[in-house]
Amino acid sequence: MGCTVSRKVGSAVARNRVKRLIREVYRKHRWHLASDVHLVIVARPRAAALSYDQCDEAIRRLFHNGGLLLG
Repeated sequence: MGCTVSRKVGSAVARNRVKRLIREVYRKHRWHLASDVHLVIVARPRAAALSYDQCDEAIRRLFHNGGLLLG
């Protein structure tokens, strides 16, 4: 899994927070993903305003819509 957060998202503090949120959501759900999946997540400026729960919901929705979840 790779993630990228551009400077458009905000300051270095905001960008690092978004990266931490994305990595944590991935860590929490990686066991539910197919084993042959390669991911690149690109954060948009709106991501800086998300709470952990909102980030978790958004990424899980992406996994589900992309057919990446097992079962």
